[in-house]
Amino acid sequence: MNIKLNSANVGNLASNIEVPAYDRQAVTPSIMHVGVGGFHRAHQAVYTDDLLKQGGDSSWGFCGVGLLEHDKRMHEVMKAQDCLYTLVERSSEGDTARVVGSIVDFVFAPDNREKVLEQMASPDTRIVSMTITEGGYYFGSDGELNVGHPDLQRDLENPGQPRCSFGFLLEALNRRRLRGLAPFTIMSCDNVQGNGNIAKKMLSAYAELRDPVLRNWMDENCLFPNSMVDRITPATTSELRDLVGAQFGIDDGWPVMTEPFKQWVIEDHFVQGRPKWENVGAQMTNDVLPYELMKLRLLNGTHQALCYPGMLLGKELVHEAMENADIRLLCRKMMDEEATPTLSPVPGIDLDEYKDSVIERFANPAIRDQLSRIGIYGSSGLPTFVLPSIVEQLKRGGSIKYLCFVIASWFRYLNGADESGKAMPMLDPMAEKLRERAQEAGPDARPLLAMREVFSEELASEPIFVDTVCAQLKGLYENGTAAALKECIA
Repeated sequence: MNIKLNSANVGNLASNIEVPAYDRQAVTPSIMHVGVGGFHRAHQAVYTDDLLKQGGDSSWGFCGVGLLEHDKRMHEVMKAQDCLYTLVERSSEGDTARVVGSIVDFVFAPDNREKVLEQMASPDTRIVSMTITEGGYYFGSDGELNVGHPDLQRDLENPGQPRCSFGFLLEALNRRRLRGLAPFTIMSCDNVQGNGNIAKKMLSAYAELRDPVLRNWMDENCLFPNSMVDRITPATTSELRDLVGAQFGIDDGWPVMTEPFKQWVIEDHFVQGRPKWENVGAQMTNDVLPYELMKLRLLNGTHQALCYPGMLLGKELVHEAMENADIRLLCRKMMDEEATPTLSPVPGIDLDEYKDSVIERFANPAIRDQLSRIGIYGSSGLPTFVLPSIVEQLKRGGSIKYLCFVIASWFRYLNGADESGKAMPMLDPMAEKLRERAQEAGPDARPLLAMREVFSEELASEPIFVDTVCAQLKGLYENGTAAALKECIA
């Protein structure tokens, strides 16, 4: 019989499973984290758990915040398990398991809106961190705040009853301002270039719409450190739950699976202190940008490059796509010839070794990462991970054909079915509009390139870019993915 994971039973787990040795009752949640998904629990929570195990300051625990209706199930599971969960690291050498305890509370905001706001407004909260995906920052293709977004408009009309992340942040900050309290540090942990800068720009623009006085106070007092985060973390599946039970004897409703590799680079700009994450492997710096661009354009960009051709060819998992020699070569050529030239030197990093590690990590069959997890949010992912490299290469007069093949593959994917006619998953916020336009346009890329939510007018009017994407999409429709891919990499 498997042991139910909670505070009462964690001590009964097998001796080869690492469990929190520190007193969790003494850990206080001075960091509130918005968007408690698998990645946060495999990354920031693990660094903090490592620090607590070393005897680090127990005032730096996490309180998770679920804002969306689909967070309710996670909230129920986490609370039933006293916010403990199993982390499984998978590699070719086998699986290891540990129980992570740095999250000590979890609040489901739709049922406890005032509790979330008051805890954020409390002087005990010193950092609010976020993994809310690229779409959670509400910026358009022009890089400015999408002020017409219904989430933002709704919270402007009801500032004391917010629903979206920005609404909660502004209301909590305003309460602190009115009470004469210092703000909390806002730390983005999302895959967005200059994520702290973007968070500041978008939130400040939103504050201006609500109250210019609040915006001025934020500009004078708030800090938004940039950070670069990296760890491949597939979505939790029933298969993983079964594995945790069968292999480790743990009954865990929401375990996390990940790879051994992890990386965190953080700008050292905090209003009210921070944990000493550098003691457990994080890198504190004054300039995250070189590391950030490296990760976004090489790792995340390559994820996009492999997922759409892979799904079109009927693959479901990342390592299965990487077993295709042509997809593998596309990834390497794109990194070497089109992404790397856009990067500046990265202190302490050998870029060739880093690119080797990207290929090796994606080819790891133990992770079983789903292509659909990577590709379902293309309207926000591609502008973040792929289009900036295209813009830079156009300015340099460099090659863009591999990057353009990624765009063309996404357009073909948007049609909705792979080459065998099997439907492909799509959870993009713009899914209905994208699919409708893709099906109407077929092999003509121009109607999709005209979508300003994704492509800027400047980029969509570049003849080389437009002609290349058009030719490649036509080839995908007329000749099939395999043949079009071979032609691209020839």
